[in-house]
Amino acid sequence: MMIWVVGAVFIPLLGAAINGIFLWVTKKKAHLIAVPALFASCICSLVVLSKVIGGAHGDMNLYTWIPVGSFRIPVGFLVDELSAVMLATVSFVAAWIHLYSIGYMEHETPRGYAKYFSWLNLFTFFMLLLVSANNFLLMFVGWEGVGLCSYLLIGYWYEKTSAANAGMKAFVTTRLGDLGFMIGLFAIYKFYGSLMFADVFSRASLASPLIITLITLFLFVGAVGKSAQFPLYVWLPDAMEGPTPVSALIHAATMVTAGVYMVARVHVLYNLAPFSAEIVASIGAFTALLAATIALVNNDLKRVLAYSTISQLGYMFIGVGVGVYAAGIFHLFTHAFFKGLMFLCAGSVMHMLHGELNMQKMGGLIKKMPITGWTFIVGALAISGIPPLSGFWSKDEILAGAFMHGHKVIWFVGTFTAFLTAFYMFRLIFLTFFGKPRDSHLYEIAQESPPVMTVPLIVLAVGSAVVGLLALGPHGGIGGFLNKVLGEVAAHGEEAGAGVEHVLLVISVIMGVAGIILAYFMYMRKMPDPVGMARTFRPVYTLLYNKYYVDEIYFAFIINPLVDGSRYLLWKFVDVVIIDGTVNGVGRLCRLAGSGIRQFQTGYIPDYAWMILMGAVVIYWIGRLF
Repeated sequence: MMIWVVGAVFIPLLGAAINGIFLWVTKKKAHLIAVPALFASCICSLVVLSKVIGGAHGDMNLYTWIPVGSFRIPVGFLVDELSAVMLATVSFVAAWIHLYSIGYMEHETPRGYAKYFSWLNLFTFFMLLLVSANNFLLMFVGWEGVGLCSYLLIGYWYEKTSAANAGMKAFVTTRLGDLGFMIGLFAIYKFYGSLMFADVFSRASLASPLIITLITLFLFVGAVGKSAQFPLYVWLPDAMEGPTPVSALIHAATMVTAGVYMVARVHVLYNLAPFSAEIVASIGAFTALLAATIALVNNDLKRVLAYSTISQLGYMFIGVGVGVYAAGIFHLFTHAFFKGLMFLCAGSVMHMLHGELNMQKMGGLIKKMPITGWTFIVGALAISGIPPLSGFWSKDEILAGAFMHGHKVIWFVGTFTAFLTAFYMFRLIFLTFFGKPRDSHLYEIAQESPPVMTVPLIVLAVGSAVVGLLALGPHGGIGGFLNKVLGEVAAHGEEAGAGVEHVLLVISVIMGVAGIILAYFMYMRKMPDPVGMARTFRPVYTLLYNKYYVDEIYFAFIINPLVDGSRYLLWKFVDVVIIDGTVNGVGRLCRLAGSGIRQFQTGYIPDYAWMILMGAVVIYWIGRLF
């Protein structure tokens, strides 16, 4: 099985290297290397998944990477149900995003085109490495690698100030989380003496509950940054400055799902740290609600989807936080399909409308872009939890798990957020694709995207519709498959039962349908009129429209004080006054001393004779005194 795992992980790296080194040769043909590399990786990943389904497992070392005394870290791979599902998900969705990029990036310069595909391959490689590593340090290499690639790709159009700033914002914000992750790794090695998953998990209970709680909290800080949870979520909406396929890759298959995967991978530690697990679920629930409320009033097509991702990641953290790890990963799996689909649909709209993203200028596009419109609707139905589409199965497993594990408040927040999700997604649908065109020029230039862009939409739409049915497979479906490695924290006995699950399921579906109906009446029938609602509830609307002023608060209390402190304290005082003042002062002192001594260097022999005489007299009298 090693050869298939190595192929799945390293073929994208090979594609990245070829396009990166020979970009002046590959130029506009770069996709002939990058796209087949991803589909080859996908095939290898599916072979690995099939072997794991057949019962094969492995903890395999390719070679020893770091041999320093007793500290030995290999380049190795852990092949089990979790890593197999992640490998297949990442490679499959990324392959279709690569194919879509051929059409989306067709107007790029030849060198920029090759550079883009090189970085896109590299991005996928690091994510595949992250989810397949058998030790914390190799996982951290993938963890930092996706952070680097996100910086490069978000700021791909670096000539735009907004894109360059967005890339830097993503890099710096996620680095804050990574500091916590690194502290967690240091603590793991300190108290367990190893960074190998097998060693740490087998010794998990040897550390004290306090130490395990601290380790898991620090690891979660890393997940908060990487997976854009409160309070480090602010980088993800700005990441929309990058090319839309990059946004799809970040949101669907790489980067933001890394934190959810990491918590699930170290579930052994979180099972021993109930306080940390409670924090994970609570932050997830709060973030899900926060992001959903912001999405209610945002008019930027891609940013609505970005806040949707933040919200859906909150659901995943609810799942892994309350102990239904399989449900959290299952939602990650289904989310990859419908969120990748919707971002690519948004890119199709943006591409055909010459970069326009304001939904208030759109309308009626379903007639001009039927494939894009109807596939987008499939994705919106899936994320809204409408049966039998994929989001229905995974989201409701999370909500049911939260309720049955005693987290009633989290269940209520998640259920209400499901209503908001359906509302803002169909607000997007109705504003963009239905009704009368609000900008005749945009409507006239709109047309369907080429097949190289629409085929991935159809594939992901089919996936969004059917992959949720994997929950109905034998032996518990995909949940039972993942539980072989993840397990599940036992639910409270008094609340378990099929009847309760059915009631919860019905409530969830009702909330989704209610959200869609409300969006229809507000944006198609103007009952009530959205403009009038915004005017009536002006303070609330203003608060949501300005995203709770979180960015402004960060600037006021963190960024500006740091910048001003750096400018006025470190630069103008420490650097200019103390350091430069000391150096320049020494120079001035030497110059002053030299100027005084220079007065005695007249060049006249009588002056020197008088000085010698005076010196002799002084020496004589000193000798007489002593």
